[in-house]
Amino acid sequence: MHGSRTRRFSALLTLLLVASSSGCRVDANPGGGAETFDALLREIWEFELREDPLFATTTGDNRYNDRLPIVTLEAESARAATRRELLARFEGIDRAALDVQRRISLDVQMRDLRDRIAEYELGGKLVPFTSDDGFHIAFAQMPASMPFGTVQDYENYLARLRAWPDWVDQHIAVLREGLRAGVTMPRIVLEGYDVTMASHVVDDPESSVFWVPFDRMPARIAEPEQHRLKEAGRAAIRDAIVPGYRTLLDFFTAQYVPGARTTLGASDLPDGRAFYAHRIRQFTTLELDAEQIHEIGRQEVQRIRTEMEEIIRRVGFRGDLAAFLTFLRTDPRFYARTPEQLLGQAAWIAKRMDGRLPSLFGKLPRQPYTVAPVPAHIAPKYTGGRYVNAPPGGTQPGTYWVNTYALESRPLYNLEALTLHESVPGHHLQIALAQELEGLPPLRRFTYHSAFGEGWGLYAERLGTEAGFYTDPYSDFGRLTYEMWRACRLVVDTGIHALGWTREQVIDFMASNTALPLHEVRTETDRYISWPGQALAYKLGELKIRELRGRAEQALGAVFDVRAFHDTVLGNGSVPLDVLESVIDSWIAASLAAR
Repeated sequence: MHGSRTRRFSALLTLLLVASSSGCRVDANPGGGAETFDALLREIWEFELREDPLFATTTGDNRYNDRLPIVTLEAESARAATRRELLARFEGIDRAALDVQRRISLDVQMRDLRDRIAEYELGGKLVPFTSDDGFHIAFAQMPASMPFGTVQDYENYLARLRAWPDWVDQHIAVLREGLRAGVTMPRIVLEGYDVTMASHVVDDPESSVFWVPFDRMPARIAEPEQHRLKEAGRAAIRDAIVPGYRTLLDFFTAQYVPGARTTLGASDLPDGRAFYAHRIRQFTTLELDAEQIHEIGRQEVQRIRTEMEEIIRRVGFRGDLAAFLTFLRTDPRFYARTPEQLLGQAAWIAKRMDGRLPSLFGKLPRQPYTVAPVPAHIAPKYTGGRYVNAPPGGTQPGTYWVNTYALESRPLYNLEALTLHESVPGHHLQIALAQELEGLPPLRRFTYHSAFGEGWGLYAERLGTEAGFYTDPYSDFGRLTYEMWRACRLVVDTGIHALGWTREQVIDFMASNTALPLHEVRTETDRYISWPGQALAYKLGELKIRELRGRAEQALGAVFDVRAFHDTVLGNGSVPLDVLESVIDSWIAASLAAR
C-alpha cells in the first residue's frame, strides 16, 4: 500500500520547520501522562504533514496542496535528527500512566520512528523507486488524490506541476549520491523501466495524464476562469512536466542504468546484511531472521503443493503438476479476449462479495470503491492488480486497479483471489475502515504496516471459501496458486537477499510451483529484487491472523463470532503483529468474562 513525495520549500524553510518543531514543544519528561503524550502525538503528526505535503494530501489535509517535499540530502539529515529527538521524548513517556489505546499508539509511533531512522541511516533513501513504483510514478498519480472543486484547488495543482523540474533535480542529486556510494537498483531489473518516464514526454499537453483534471472542471468555476486555468495547465505541462520527465529520462538512460550495480541482493550493498535485517523487521514486525523465514516458506510450499495435487486429481487431469501448469498457462479458455471482459469479470466478483460482507463483518466503511485498469504508462512493468486508496471525506472512491496489459498473462482462474485481496474484503475494506475510525489519532488511521495490511489481504482471499467463492476447481487452484505465490516469496526473497540466489533460480522456483504466467513471474521476480523484505509481509501476516483466529475459536467454542473477530482485527487500524496479538488476546479474555 503501499506513498510518494512532493514540493519546493527552500532548504532554509526546511530548517526553520525543524527548528520550530523543536522549539515550541511540550516536553515529555519521565512521568508524563496522557496529556503530554497526546500533545507529543499532535506535534509529530504536524511535523510529518509539513515535511511531506503529498502524504498530507492523501490524508485529506489540504493545507499544503501547493507544495512538494524537499528531498535533498540535507533535508533528509535534518528530518532524521528531528525524529531521533522525538523518539527520545516518546521513550520518556510513562507507559503505566496511559490507557490501553494510548499504549497501542505509543507502540505504533515508536516503531514507526525507529524504522524511519534506520531506513535513513542504512541508505534506504538513496533509492527512491522500485521496479514498479517510484517518486515519478507516484507524482503521476497525484492528481487522483487532490480536490478539484475551486479555483484555489487548481492553483494549488498548478503550483505542484510547476515545481516538478526542481523536484526532479533534487531526486537526481540523491540518485547521484547513490551511484557514488554504490547504493542503487540492480541493473538487471531496470530493463524497460524507462517507459515510466518516456510516457510523460508528450507533444500535446492534452494527451498527458496531468491534463485530466482540466477536462473535468466543475461548472461552478466561471468560464473565463476555466479558460485561464486551462491555458496555465497547458503551459505547466509543456514547460515543466515534459522537460522534467525528459531530464529524468536522460539521466536514467545515460547515467543511472550504466552506473547501477550488477549484483542482486541487499546483502551485497554497503552494510547490506544490517539493511536486510532492518527490512525484515520493518515489513514483518516480527523478530525472525532470514534463515527462519526461508524454512517457514519451504514448509508452506510443501503443504500447499499437496492441496494443489489433490485438485489436479479431482479434475481428472492426466499429468503431473508441471504439465498442469503448462495447461493453465496456454489454454485460451482461461484468458479474457478483451480488457473490458477482464474488467467486467473483476467487477462482478467484487460486487458479489459486497453482498456477502454483512455475514462476515459487523461494521462496514462508508467510502465506496471502483474498478479501473492500471494506467498504461506503468502497466508493462506493473503487478496484476493493486488497490489505490482515496483521501477520506473527498469526492474520489478507492480504486481497485486491474492490469489489462498483455491479456495472455492475466488468467481468469486467479481473478477471484486477486479481487478479494485488493478490493473487498481485502484492502479497500481494511483501509477505508481504518480511515473512518473515530476516537483514534491520525497516526492510527493512516499508518500502514505491511505485515498487517498484506497479511489481511491474503487472509481475505481465504475468506472467499467461507463466502461461496472458488466453487470452480480451476478458480480454487487459482486461490492456491496465489497462496503458493506468497509462500514462495518467503523462500525467494530470503534467497535473493541473504542466501545468494540468482534471478534465474527465483524465476525457476516461482514458475515450477505456481500457475502464475511467465510474464508475471518475471515482473514479480524483479519486484522482489528491487524491494527487499516487502514480499515477506503477506504470508507471515496471514499466518499470524489465522493463528489468532484459531486461538479465538478454540477458546470461545460455540460462542465464537466471526463478525466480532473481524471487527476486532480491523478496529484498531494497521498495527504491528505483536500489538494485534495483544488486542485479540484481550478480546478473547473479555468475551470469556462476558460469557
